[in-house]
Amino acid sequence: MKEIIFLVEEDPEGGYTAQALGYSIYTEADTWEELKIAAHDAVLCHFEDDVRPSLLRLHAIRQEVVLV
Repeated sequence: MKEIIFLVEEDPEGGYTAQALGYSIYTEADTWEELKIAAHDAVLCHFEDDVRPSLLRLHAIRQEVVLV
């Protein structure tokens, strides 16, 4: 496995949440920098060394409503 993709969303109450696609890995943080560290740590805890992905991809989604 070369990479794991996290779907990142802004939390309405502040900060970010991230869910790994295809895996039971979920994490959250107050800032983008903290989220990168939290996702890295979550992957380290979830996978053994011999099957751990070498890349994490954080795919951010932002929803915004604009009145016209």
